[in-house]
Amino acid sequence: MMQQISIYLTSIILGIMLFFSFVVAPVTFTALDEENARKFIRKIFPYYYTVNLIISVLVLILFIILKVFTLDFYLILSIAVLFAVSNFILMPLINKFRDEKQDKKFKQSHFISVVINFVQMILLVIVLI
Repeated sequence: MMQQISIYLTSIILGIMLFFSFVVAPVTFTALDEENARKFIRKIFPYYYTVNLIISVLVLILFIILKVFTLDFYLILSIAVLFAVSNFILMPLINKFRDEKQDKKFKQSHFISVVINFVQMILLVIVLI
């Protein structure tokens, strides 16, 4: 039962990530003007990272309760750490670079966040197969 819950929660994380990557972000930048799109993205992405971090930690707790310390545990642990890094380190840097009009640093840090997001999705698929 608890193992099935961990699969559902992992699927939910992947679903949220796919929805944000392929629906929320693109629609935001096509439906809103640049200023409002930036405001919206700055408000919603901390929730995105926090919700996914919380769900990841719940999956880790289930693995600990079940004493499942397989590759899946370490992949979910990596995913959780990356959500924390993205939320608490990378997003503030991205916002700072954008505000200070440091375009090169902004583009680099944003690219890193996109790569992290993509890697997390790949890791989640590996966990689910």
